[in-house]
Amino acid sequence: MTARATVRGVPMRVLGIESSCDETSAAVVSGAGNAVHLESLVILSQDVHRIFGGVVPEIASRAHLTAVVPVTRRALADAGLSASGVGIDAIAVTHAPGLVGALLVGVAYAKALGATLQVPVLGTHHMEGHLFATSLDHADAVPPFTALLVSGGHTMLLDVAAWGDYRLLGSTRDDAAGEAFDKVAKLLGLPYPGGRPIELAARDGDPARHRFAPPMLHGGQKPGDDDYYDLSFSGLKTAVLRAVRAADAAGMLDAERPHLARGFQDALVTTLAEKTARAARAFGRKRVVLGGGVACNGALQEGVRRAVSPMGGVVFAPSPKLATDNAAMIARAGLWRLEQGERSDASLNAYASRPIPGLRA
Repeated sequence: MTARATVRGVPMRVLGIESSCDETSAAVVSGAGNAVHLESLVILSQDVHRIFGGVVPEIASRAHLTAVVPVTRRALADAGLSASGVGIDAIAVTHAPGLVGALLVGVAYAKALGATLQVPVLGTHHMEGHLFATSLDHADAVPPFTALLVSGGHTMLLDVAAWGDYRLLGSTRDDAAGEAFDKVAKLLGLPYPGGRPIELAARDGDPARHRFAPPMLHGGQKPGDDDYYDLSFSGLKTAVLRAVRAADAAGMLDAERPHLARGFQDALVTTLAEKTARAARAFGRKRVVLGGGVACNGALQEGVRRAVSPMGGVVFAPSPKLATDNAAMIARAGLWRLEQGERSDASLNAYASRPIPGLRA
């Protein structure tokens, strides 16, 4: 990434491309500063992975190859632009983190299209995109705020003092929250991905039936402790596994399924909500922004609201289309980077793992 003279305050139109996992997405946003408008968003999900109970990288990469051009053309058309892309000021593309083969499809296409249109290309971080996503739904979801990013691959708690200035407070030491949902759903015989099926099953569950201990949360924790903000879900998953085996051995798994789902969800939400509230209190933040696929979970949204409301906190959550992996958030983050004068050069590549730019411990 290179930096040039800034172009703040000048309205621009950015095409976003996202291909980090199993959604091929393209979007167009326009505007300047925090006044940004979503002109179009197309997301094509690869449902084939449901057969395998998880994403198969090679299949995902091949599907992106087939879909990236028509998806992009559709997004351009929905924004009132020609299929050639004339009228675009820049292209933002996810280059990290994610499945390298899948990312390479988007990166290669963005570089080729950028060269054709003679517009700059910006390699954009997927998780920074999630930080920006909610602002496309809620104009007030802008810094400073406390951010909880919860997805299938990441769970991160951050203090966002300003765009580009991120302090990592805590993260998961093992499974991400979304991954825990998927694994517990499999234990319960529910479909993949597991977030929505568990949420639906939990609605009929008795919260007193299975009280799993909220993971990595106890009264003795204090600021400065290694586990004050960090998260862990492997122990909770093991506790659910044992309860499932006991219910199955007693021939009661079908009857206990909603109660097990409720117990798991309550424990996970309690931990996430309390850790988020700790961060908001510590940094004096009144705004809390949720991001990532798990941010759609209604119980999580309500749990965080209850936790931060005593301090006057307001919670902003993205709509389902902006919570999932999508190109609108990439275009939005890319637009901000473009305004700072940043550009990627021809060496832009894909990376399975890379820290969010501007992240500090």
